[in-house]
Amino acid sequence: MRALVQRVTRASVRVDGEVVGAIDGGLCILVGVTHADTPADAEKLAAKVHGLRVFDDDAGVMNLSLAETGGSALVISQFTLYGDVRKGRRPSWVAAARPEHAEPLVAGFADALRQLGTSVQTGVFRADMAIELVNDGPVTLLVEVPSQ
Repeated sequence: MRALVQRVTRASVRVDGEVVGAIDGGLCILVGVTHADTPADAEKLAAKVHGLRVFDDDAGVMNLSLAETGGSALVISQFTLYGDVRKGRRPSWVAAARPEHAEPLVAGFADALRQLGTSVQTGVFRADMAIELVNDGPVTLLVEVPSQ
């Protein structure tokens, strides 16, 4: 599983013009799933993201995590994180998991973050979503856990 994690001062996601998820300070997390990923991978990725020290402490050093700041998370499914553009100009989606495999794992990732104490908002799986965010820093990291 992969997550593109962005530290944000605010973020929201709209479907058909309606806000379906919004947060103030925290992390906007785009989550991609590949074929071999499991529920254990979703939990491992959630723990990794929850503990990422990407928020400033009193000295202005990135030493704090969601766990320590009480920030929120906006979790959005993003199959294009597994797009392969090594050949040609058109991405290949072969590595991206089918929706029936990916949807429960993205939901499991969000649930695992909730169980760790994070307030979580989500997008709508397979919907055409419009995401607005203010990237703070900017801080953007690609986090990946290997399939078990």
